[in-house]
Amino acid sequence: MDSAAQNFQPRTFSIKLWPPSESTRLMLVERMTKNLSTESIFSRKYGLLGKEEAHENAKRIEQLCFVAADEDFKKEPDGDGSSAVQLYARETSKMMLEVLKKGPRVTAESEVPVADTPLVPGDTVLDISGGKRAFIEADEAKELLSPLTKPGNSYKRICFSNRSFGVDAANVAGSILESVKNQLTEVDISDFVAGRPEDEALDVLRIFSKALEGCVLRYLNISDNALGEKGVRAFSELLKSQDNLEELYVMNDGISEDAAKALSELIPSTEKLKVLHFHNNMTGDEGAVYVAEMVKRSPNLESFRCSATRIGSDGGVALSEALGTCTHLKKLDLRDNLFGVDAGIALSKTLPKLPDLVELYLSDLNLENKGTLAIVNALKLSAPQLEVLELAGNEINAKAAPGIAECLTAMQSLKKLTLAENELKDAGAVIIAKSLEDGHTNLKELDVSTNMFQRAGARCFARAVANKPGFVQLNINGNFISDEGIDEVKDILKAGKNSLDVLGSLDENEPEGEPDDGDEDDGDEDAKDDNVEDGLDSKLQNVQVEQDDEP
Repeated sequence: MDSAAQNFQPRTFSIKLWPPSESTRLMLVERMTKNLSTESIFSRKYGLLGKEEAHENAKRIEQLCFVAADEDFKKEPDGDGSSAVQLYARETSKMMLEVLKKGPRVTAESEVPVADTPLVPGDTVLDISGGKRAFIEADEAKELLSPLTKPGNSYKRICFSNRSFGVDAANVAGSILESVKNQLTEVDISDFVAGRPEDEALDVLRIFSKALEGCVLRYLNISDNALGEKGVRAFSELLKSQDNLEELYVMNDGISEDAAKALSELIPSTEKLKVLHFHNNMTGDEGAVYVAEMVKRSPNLESFRCSATRIGSDGGVALSEALGTCTHLKKLDLRDNLFGVDAGIALSKTLPKLPDLVELYLSDLNLENKGTLAIVNALKLSAPQLEVLELAGNEINAKAAPGIAECLTAMQSLKKLTLAENELKDAGAVIIAKSLEDGHTNLKELDVSTNMFQRAGARCFARAVANKPGFVQLNINGNFISDEGIDEVKDILKAGKNSLDVLGSLDENEPEGEPDDGDEDDGDEDAKDDNVEDGLDSKLQNVQVEQDDEP
């Protein structure tokens, strides 16, 4: 063996998780913004933050936690950064909880609430959802629920989410709940049988159903329990006794056609219902018919969410027609279904019947130009008050741009517009950008990422937002903007009233790309960087509010 071979050392790679890329930091800010501005047990107790305030707090929290984690990393620069990532995630969770406990700022102009949920003193809420998800046994259940056994207690709201009850623990809970059920108005038993065998889980559901039968509830959350039809029918006694529900959450519950039918049959009245959320189920067209029946019987709905439910054209048409009875609707979320053009046209005929609509989420519905134009033409005349419009991922191209632009010109209250993952190219981008340039003083977020446009489109979108007061984020990532075009965008933003801080990440922009170019395979080094980024993302993707034990 020669000396060179003897001295050969295999090449090693050191993958570092710190520092995170700009895109990962932005991802965390967006995730925190969503957590801070989404209804939860905390928002019902302390108040719901508006999206702008949530975003401001999220940016502040991320910056503070990044600095702290970076200082930690500098102490061990030869490490892989995992301890810094853990500190980063842990501290963001703690600080989110602090922000939620402070509640929203008191301002002259508050966001429109989707439901009338008055704030009440803390001792009316018993929340045992804090800490890590865990199985609980009878003794622990007795201890956790002991506040409900105290004479003269005033608990009206309970949250048992994130704790998995077995039969023994359920029997303890059942007897305690029966003693206070006449005073309960809000019950959150989402995600409370996780990891249990099906037979045991169904027994637990029946025990709780029997114990809570006859409660006069305004709020019920039974999400994240993998119910299916068996689970829905296990809740029969509870559901059959509900005549006054104002909010019902049945998300991520395996709601198939039969389960949707059972739910529609069991709840005797939905006339007072203001919030109905069905997100992430396997409802399909057949199940959508039964959901539509519930919607028809809910004339006071203010917030309806039926996203990611596998509903196609026929179900989309049925649902769209049923929504015509919900004339008080403020928020409509139908994202991530398979509606297609016909359902889009059916929805366009319903939209003029919804004069109070404030937020409309229609991304990833396969609307194409025809369905999209039908909808924006309806909105142009009937919804000038709209504040949020999402139409991402609908195969919209430049031919639809003039119609969209006319609609946007009429929507001077718009705060957020999302047209990402379409095919606008420069021709469509210029037209839409110019419709936003004048007025639109309330616009805070504009997402036109992944639309195949180049330098011209990017410049126009920058000009459109450069001088809008309070503007928060412009997302033009994933396009084909040259380096010169990026410099021009930055110059335009610098010259305006807003700083460069409003410009989102450009890590997926392709300066050398052309609108008709195919995807190129990345090299090994890019693949390695992606793996590192994926590893960091996986550590941060579940960052949530860290719940502490409250009295």
